[in-house]
Amino acid sequence: MPLIDVVQGDITAEETDAVVTAANESLMGGGGVDGAIHRAAGPRLAQAGAAIGPCPPGDAMATPAFGLGPRVRHVIHTVGPVREGGDQGEAEALASCYRRCLEVADELGAASVAFPAIATGVYGYLAEEAARIAVAVLRSTPTGVRRIRLVAFDAATHDLLAAALRS
Repeated sequence: MPLIDVVQGDITAEETDAVVTAANESLMGGGGVDGAIHRAAGPRLAQAGAAIGPCPPGDAMATPAFGLGPRVRHVIHTVGPVREGGDQGEAEALASCYRRCLEVADELGAASVAFPAIATGVYGYLAEEAARIAVAVLRSTPTGVRRIRLVAFDAATHDLLAAALRS
């Protein structure tokens, strides 16, 4: 089981083998954490995303990290579910995002991965429920990843992720 820790900060400043971005289906950049990662990585990230996309919700795909390197080698793009009431399979899709990211990380040989709080921004997923799902999946999914960093943008998200990790 990997070591999982929670930090508050800028995911683009992480020093992990891979960084996960909460992408839209086009993989060509968007707002929130995806926009921040795309700005930091540079325009080649959108070009690489366009070449492999689209990506359906719950899946994950990888590209080089471009301007995030050399400290980060890969960006793993995953598309979270848009919250539509909570009874449309959103929890399963969100869990699949985390599972698929670990599978992709294993394919890449990544020993460390930084994750944002997937789908909790404009996609509207409830942050507390999303934190519980993230931690449960990351704890239960077999992986060769040795270190996982859950990177919260703000204190409220940090506290929810930390509480989920403690329980």
